Amino acid sequence: MTLFVASLFLPYTIHFDVPKPDSEHATLARQESQVKDYLDAGELSLFTQGPAGPTAPPTPAISTENEEFFLSNKPSSINSKVAQPNDPHSIYLSDPHSPVWGLGLFNQPKSRAKSPPPSSILRHTKQQGSTTRVRRFGSISESREHSHERALRSARWSVRPAEQGNGGLHNAVKAASEAGNLKEKIWVGTLGMPTDALDEAQKFDIEDKLENEYDSVTVFPSDSDFDGHYSHYCKTILWPVFHYQIPDNPKSKAYEDHSWIYYVKINQAFADRIVNRWKRGDVIWIHDYHLLLVPSMVRKKLPDAQIGFFLHVAFPSSEVFRCLAVRKELLKGMLGANLIGFQNQEYCHHFLQTCNRLLCVEATTEGVQLEDRLVNVETFPIGIDPGSLDARRRDPEVLLWLERIQLKYSGMQLIVGRDKLDHVRGVRQKLLAYELFLNTNPDMKGKVVLVQVATSTTEQAELDATVSDIVTRINSIHSTLAYQPLVFLKQDIGYSQYLALITAADVLMITSLREGMNLTSHEFISCQDGKYSNKKHGSLILSEFTGSTSVFKGHELSVNPWDYRQCAEAIKTALDMDGNERAQRWSKLMEEVMHHTADHWFTTFLERLSEIWKQHSRRDTISIPRLNVSKLAEQYKAANRRVFILDYEGTLAAYGSPTSIVFTSPQRALDVLTDLLFDQRNIVYVMSARKPEELDRLFRRVHNLGLIAENGCFLKECGSYEWVELAGIEKMSTWKDTVRGILEYYKERTEGSWIEERHCSLAFHYSKAEDQQAAARQAGDCANHINLACESQRIHAVPVDGAIVVEQIDWSKGTAATYIFEGLKKKYEAKGLPKPDFLMVAGDGRDDEVIYQWANKLGKDKIVRDVTTVTVSSRHTEAMATLTQGASGESITHGLPSSLLK
Repeated sequence: MTLFVASLFLPYTIHFDVPKPDSEHATLARQESQVKDYLDAGELSLFTQGPAGPTAPPTPAISTENEEFFLSNKPSSINSKVAQPNDPHSIYLSDPHSPVWGLGLFNQPKSRAKSPPPSSILRHTKQQGSTTRVRRFGSISESREHSHERALRSARWSVRPAEQGNGGLHNAVKAASEAGNLKEKIWVGTLGMPTDALDEAQKFDIEDKLENEYDSVTVFPSDSDFDGHYSHYCKTILWPVFHYQIPDNPKSKAYEDHSWIYYVKINQAFADRIVNRWKRGDVIWIHDYHLLLVPSMVRKKLPDAQIGFFLHVAFPSSEVFRCLAVRKELLKGMLGANLIGFQNQEYCHHFLQTCNRLLCVEATTEGVQLEDRLVNVETFPIGIDPGSLDARRRDPEVLLWLERIQLKYSGMQLIVGRDKLDHVRGVRQKLLAYELFLNTNPDMKGKVVLVQVATSTTEQAELDATVSDIVTRINSIHSTLAYQPLVFLKQDIGYSQYLALITAADVLMITSLREGMNLTSHEFISCQDGKYSNKKHGSLILSEFTGSTSVFKGHELSVNPWDYRQCAEAIKTALDMDGNERAQRWSKLMEEVMHHTADHWFTTFLERLSEIWKQHSRRDTISIPRLNVSKLAEQYKAANRRVFILDYEGTLAAYGSPTSIVFTSPQRALDVLTDLLFDQRNIVYVMSARKPEELDRLFRRVHNLGLIAENGCFLKECGSYEWVELAGIEKMSTWKDTVRGILEYYKERTEGSWIEERHCSLAFHYSKAEDQQAAARQAGDCANHINLACESQRIHAVPVDGAIVVEQIDWSKGTAATYIFEGLKKKYEAKGLPKPDFLMVAGDGRDDEVIYQWANKLGKDKIVRDVTTVTVSSRHTEAMATLTQGASGESITHGLPSSLLK
């Protein structure tokens, strides 16, 4: 078995042994500045604009010794920034703060991607008019680029660990391999660099080396396709939406239309590479929001494949996700997997709710029930590799930096933060809270320092300027000649510095506005064991909007980053906390870090995927055998006491119109039921979603027949004339009035819809609506509304074909069957008669699955000797056998009971 690990970026990239042309960079930068000045000098009009926003200043107070301490001594070697393939202690940065695509540490080709559409329609005319003016500058830069590309084509190249990508995933695969939990793997991804400038021979050589020596299959998209996919759609549309930044500006709208086609192209390229190399028995694991469409694309070509998908970032609520123009396509793409994993239960809930609302499918506690299969949705919190991290901490460079940091900040309490400088990570909120803390605690002046590393990877000029103003204000008000309260580094530091910094810290502060799993917090806790520092058991201040809060279970100091006063108080609490409490909190946090490791996450997901895939394969009607009627007849004849529980509509008889009561049953079904009951050893029950009075009229001519009405809410025992209320009708009014009002609201807004009321349930029918698309959308909103508003009342709204059925959770055909069987058991034990040794359950719909599970368990536990569960549908099922004979709803009586009665 081979595991395909598909992630946008491979753990490896290519470095070309050509000196970086620094002089060329300087020349190009000067030319670009001249072009910008030339264009901005144009005559102003209603159709031209000046600069898009404020220009961010460099790192505030860069000349101070505190910033110089980190930046002037910052290691310049690439080795200090990335993992090393030959170093067993080398690990990837869990949160690598990737640079802009094509502008990293390594010497690589420049992108040939064309510019995206202008961010505003007001700039369109200006962009067109400026083309000829830019041409004379562009020709110079183009010639230099072509010269650089020619040098790259003939240059030697080497494979290096990538500086961008999913560091947590890379470390997890490495940890699983070292632990012996992963035998064969193949990475599938891109090189993380532009490749249009490479010739076909170079691409072939690179692909061959990576595949044969690094277990990696390379996807080579064009520069424009990748730029449109990653830089535009992923970063401008998906990333903000998944982190609750709704795309409501012209720039994002323009990018959405422009870049969706590229998102599809890249996903299809990944799917094709996987399909071409997949062999039966292989496992496919797809990662993150860059590849949401790949599961369904692979499923179309490989319907039996074992496919898992894991989303490393947050998943928003349905109200936010529905803002995406292609929301249904993205959801359906994810639902191609057998198992979908999220970082915590909140994101699982959001996904299930979104599928229920937008796709109008049934969302259960297990996952999403599609027509032909179940997609399991579960929680798998990712972690770090503590062993490799501890080994890296022993590195001499780390210990040297640790000694220098402790010496510099001796006698002070050190607060540390490392975040991307964007609208999601909450750097502005953190700085404002720290400013409030200093203002309200003047006695802490000279005793506490915040070192904030804030890497900027995208153009956030307005945010940069705002943050810089806050930094300047804090340092100008609270600094002295010998003290600076805030050290703000607007660029990343080396990994050795980073490890030393979180080891020496008293507090780590994370104020993300929304985030998946923040592994920096895990690394901080692991580094606070006191092995290499005189400081230990530091406090963790963590935003409640990160996935990590669900793992740490309240042992951190949880804050709302929008509540500056609470954050300021948390800083005070963390700094004043006594040693015993710090030790207790750290001990509990460390337990969670050691439990939720990278290897545990990796193996748990794959074990669960394998288990689920086997279950799905057993439930698939293609895999389930046809009913062996001869064997069934033998079991029937050998039995002393037999029980039949048969579904009515769709099984014993074809579906009738939902708007009318069926007063007569097919004569064939009535005759077979009568013949079965003629043998006194047979007990027969018919189950239906219809009301009790309807079933009485349908089967009035069949004596001693037991009936189950409204999917288990009512029961008429064999030979009885009275109905037993299992659910308790008097309790229904408490929720029916509320639900009826909700259904009426949506009925008024859906032309052609109507409401059906039963004793124990309500149904909203829209199959005859004039606009089916609008009706389905209203039905999805209706189901979501009811499930949210009435969750505490133990009811749920379930989408079925052309309708939404609202019913109680606690009563089903399974509970009715349990009641029947317990009654029979007591009856026969009291009379000294043998208990039933033959049980047959037949059905066709979603609501029959629970009774299949009940019956199968009786057989597995040997409570009943011979158990047969059979379905007449082609849906994904728990039944052990199928009896599909053409059209849906064809009577089971055409082939089954007559054989038993011979």
